[in-house]
Amino acid sequence: MMAMSCKDGKGVMDNGKYVRYTPEQVEALERLYRECPKPSSIRRQQLIRECPILSHIEPKQIKVWFQNRRCREKQRKEASRLQTVNRKLTAMNKLLMEENDRLQKQVSQLVYENGYFRQHTQNTTLATKDTSCESVVTSGQHHLTPQHPPRDASPAGLLSIAEETLTEFLSKATGTAVEWVQMPGMKPGPDSIGIVAISHGCTGVAARACGLVGLEPTRVAEILKDRPSWFRDCRAVDVLNVLPTANGGTIELLYMQLYAPTTLAPARDFWLLRYTSVMEDGSLVVCERSLSNTQNGPSMPPVQNFVRAEMLPSGYLIRPCEGGGSIIHIVDHLNLEAWSVPEVLRPLYESSTVLAQKTTMAALRQLRQIAQEVSQSNVTNWGRRPAALRALSQRLSRGFNEAVNGFTDEGWSMMGNDGMDDVTILVNSSPDKLMGLNLSFTNGFPAVSNAVLCAKASMLLQNVPPAILLRFLREHRSEWADNSIDAYSAAAVKVGPCSLLGSRVGNFGGQVILPLAHTIEHEEMLEVIKLEGVGHCPEDTIMPRDMFLLQLCNGMDENAVGTCAELIFAPVDASFADDAPLLPSGFRIIPLDSGKEASSPNRTLDLASALEIGPAGNKASNDYNVNSGSTRSVMTIAFEFAFESHMQENVASMARQYVRSIISSVQRVALALSPSHLSSHGGLRPPLGTPEAHTLARWICHSYRCYLGVELLKSGGEGSESILKTLWHHSDAIMCCSLKALPVFTFANQAGLDMLETTLVALQDITLEKIFDDHGRKSLCSEFPQIMQQGFACLQGGICLSSMGRPVSYERAVAWKVLNEEDNAHCICFMFMNWSFV
Repeated sequence: MMAMSCKDGKGVMDNGKYVRYTPEQVEALERLYRECPKPSSIRRQQLIRECPILSHIEPKQIKVWFQNRRCREKQRKEASRLQTVNRKLTAMNKLLMEENDRLQKQVSQLVYENGYFRQHTQNTTLATKDTSCESVVTSGQHHLTPQHPPRDASPAGLLSIAEETLTEFLSKATGTAVEWVQMPGMKPGPDSIGIVAISHGCTGVAARACGLVGLEPTRVAEILKDRPSWFRDCRAVDVLNVLPTANGGTIELLYMQLYAPTTLAPARDFWLLRYTSVMEDGSLVVCERSLSNTQNGPSMPPVQNFVRAEMLPSGYLIRPCEGGGSIIHIVDHLNLEAWSVPEVLRPLYESSTVLAQKTTMAALRQLRQIAQEVSQSNVTNWGRRPAALRALSQRLSRGFNEAVNGFTDEGWSMMGNDGMDDVTILVNSSPDKLMGLNLSFTNGFPAVSNAVLCAKASMLLQNVPPAILLRFLREHRSEWADNSIDAYSAAAVKVGPCSLLGSRVGNFGGQVILPLAHTIEHEEMLEVIKLEGVGHCPEDTIMPRDMFLLQLCNGMDENAVGTCAELIFAPVDASFADDAPLLPSGFRIIPLDSGKEASSPNRTLDLASALEIGPAGNKASNDYNVNSGSTRSVMTIAFEFAFESHMQENVASMARQYVRSIISSVQRVALALSPSHLSSHGGLRPPLGTPEAHTLARWICHSYRCYLGVELLKSGGEGSESILKTLWHHSDAIMCCSLKALPVFTFANQAGLDMLETTLVALQDITLEKIFDDHGRKSLCSEFPQIMQQGFACLQGGICLSSMGRPVSYERAVAWKVLNEEDNAHCICFMFMNWSFV
């Protein structure tokens, strides 16, 4: 036997003889290892022939060297991973100790307030007791709000306001000024986004997050100050004045504008003071607050079409972390003036959960994404750098927000309606909006569009989860889109067949999805959509049959509380340059009832779970009634079209009818997806009540037992409902496909739907061949005759693809023929064991 050691790469033991390699031999072997870590015997023999320096070493010894080298590489990676986890746990432990101190202070304060309340109620009359009780319970902090005289806005006065802001911010970030409760649905841990909490019982809405990021404090501050780069709702931040302070800090006066998320509400703006300073312990602090009721200094008068909102002391506490990186505390505290929006939308402006999802967690995600990009390759899919892909996502989102808001200072003006006010039409002929759209087609005919038209509308939806509706719209474009309108909207920027070609990772009714990038938590996807066979416009004979869209999709996690779902897309030209002209259109679906906070004042952060190592448990369940409380949502639709000015009335009429037809289609789809049509328990659940489902479950289990000689399911009830229920909750991914020339999936259990990242509704649009790579398809083709003749086949482990294009690894799989009552082949069933996303 040949002994092997992973401790020393310079020699091996062969039959008791120690072989030592020279530095030149090790260099030659290392060079080959970098090219091919696991060379075949033929390649090893070729190496010996090509490198005379290795000619005296037996092939068997070289094989052992490579085994040892792979072993050391694996140990090195594991050691590095454990060191990273250890650093995270050390920093997390520090956060937990600080959080424990804060909670102890909060307990002491509550005990004091409880004693104060008891004494107060014993020494007052009944009327006084009622009044004081209401005051204590509702305020929680005993804040008084007298009318203050105007604050001094001179340089000295601004410094006083800045120091006061710093103190109040720190009391929220690490103290007890605000009572924090754990964010619903969040599970903290070293692999989670961080510890996220929302306020209970304070003025306005507030959210706080603590997390670890692999960036230095100065870089973190630089990113967070550039709010438009990570906060999609931020239209602009203008720095109007900068004042240095004696302690080396800076005071900045800012004017910030936020987009309105829907056509039903006005936009917000803020007049802010921002104070940046370094504390004695080396921590970097960036804190902000609104400037109001000031004198003797700069001011910002009200701006048309904006509601002036208030930012209470908020900001970022950034501390250097041992071993590199930073520990960051984020506090967002706003008063969004909910009175200014329709009552149905007020939950959006009164929800700390929504603030946490849209702002606080968005900041952490941006930091983690950039940190990951720094540690990995600079080039990703399609030869694009991650920063370039993020810029494309930002442009899509910003363009859609501009269309939804239609600000006059960007050149938008409103057209008259046609007697109905359900669809709003805006026109923009400003040069900035048209820049880049006047391109030429490949045959020389010019595209003479000189204006852009936007048709937009909002609608209220009932009893349909936004994530599920958005997923359906993404995967079933033909259910709502008009091919001729798609072709028309693409004509303004289309110059020829798009050069983007890649493997098809999803084919949904003639639409092929080519992924570009996922964000770090897979919260957002950027992809190219190839619409196959869109067809020609009658008056346009030069349009290619296939059309390409750049598409941004986010909010498809039905477990996330308070998250809006977006599907935004724009036709792309043949070059697909980073500065390609984009006219974004799409959908935004915002849950409304999730704004009703369900937090208890006695609820505290579940920080013990933060010590768990591994995934944060965000695996989505297909039981779509997770957010069953979100029974209402508002959908905003906006579509943009470039046109020639003399065609304005015709294009406006077409756009109105198109958006109205989309609204009708969405209402039909929403009704079909509502719980009352799918299940009495809500969501897309397995059809446990249908005889067909019970029968199929019996056939699957019976055929498995007949062909493989063992039971598929563990011992349980014999009833058909019990069999289907057990099959549905089986830990392995089980799915059936039809016996057709092009097999499509017809059934999948819970694990199967999770693996394919799809729904029962969209399952039948996924073909069997699309989930396998070339190797998997060849392997399946070779095994298929055995499945039909012998009845089953065991498949080796490999890689397949989900409907979202994510690679999925599985250790092994079994395929068997499912027979019906007459012993005729009904379908093929697959079971993928020990699968996980790569």
